[in-house]
Amino acid sequence: MASQPLVRAALLVAFSVFLTLLLGFGLPFSLGVLARLCSVPEASCTEVVVMLYALFVLYMVLPRLPRGSVSVGGKAVFVTGCDSGFGNALAKHFHKLGFTVFAGCLLKDKDGKGALELNNMHSDRMKVLQLDVCDEDQVSQAVEFVKANLDDPEKGLWAVVNNAGVSTFGEVEFTTMDTYKQISEVNLWGTIRVIKALLPLIRRAKGRVVNVASMYGRMGNALRSPYCISKYGLEAFSDCLRYEMKSWGVKVSVVEPGNFIVATGILTRDIVATTAEKLWKEAPLDVREDYGKAHFEQHMALMRSYCNSGQRDVTPVLDDITDAITSKRPYTRYNPMEPYWWIRMQVMTHFPAAVSDWLYF
Repeated sequence: MASQPLVRAALLVAFSVFLTLLLGFGLPFSLGVLARLCSVPEASCTEVVVMLYALFVLYMVLPRLPRGSVSVGGKAVFVTGCDSGFGNALAKHFHKLGFTVFAGCLLKDKDGKGALELNNMHSDRMKVLQLDVCDEDQVSQAVEFVKANLDDPEKGLWAVVNNAGVSTFGEVEFTTMDTYKQISEVNLWGTIRVIKALLPLIRRAKGRVVNVASMYGRMGNALRSPYCISKYGLEAFSDCLRYEMKSWGVKVSVVEPGNFIVATGILTRDIVATTAEKLWKEAPLDVREDYGKAHFEQHMALMRSYCNSGQRDVTPVLDDITDAITSKRPYTRYNPMEPYWWIRMQVMTHFPAAVSDWLYF
């Protein structure tokens, strides 16, 4: 009997062939019928299909059109989660562009490597501060630090990039309520806490709010419910904030990175091993008995297989966040991800659930 991954691969290939045939034969026929119903001369449907496909390819491969840029001079950006990963790279990138950077690091007071690295730049425009987004006092102190170190507080703070986040995995029955709360406390409530504290300064500058969500803020996945619900919530919050801030001239964007596991080191074999031990230990006895150790180990092996996956270069994420901060007309959402994940996200977002369930689960 064929293995499940092979069956799924075969189904995806079959679906691709079906979609190609549908577009090749069904779309021209439908366009011809529509033209007759509208009493307009029938154009060559083949040319129309080719044109639509060409536009799609151009959309995927061409760089985004320039939409004007704001002046960087004298502007400051606040970035959370600068200890490592995207945040650390963003702090250096924005500094290189000429911004004054307020880099919030969770481990600054513990001489964390990322904080030390940024401090060792010895630049007046790189200001590293202690920041746990879950700590109300630290967030308040960070705001006071920003006000005290802005060249002109009356002009406000140009942008805040909410990058700080944590991740985990595990099936629902193996995941404790404390874990659900801990993940959302950082990814959702921590982001909201920082935004609410800095929003008066952002409004004063008619600036930008950029929230780093995830492709899992748009589509769910097995074993990822704690992470997904925190990012889904962040997406909803960002939409609501965008509606409210429009009249103030503040732009709100969401960046939805795809798989950058290997680039950020957010998932390693050690992390998988530690998390697996915790999941099994904390699961109720009846859950362990019902699922069985073999089932559990199979899923943990799946998570280990992801440790070296994804894109190695974080440049697409840096470029999208930079565009959200420096473009005069930033996009609402950015999708720095590989084509496979972009297509999967579109299928799971726009197709009937029965189709995406059949294809991917």
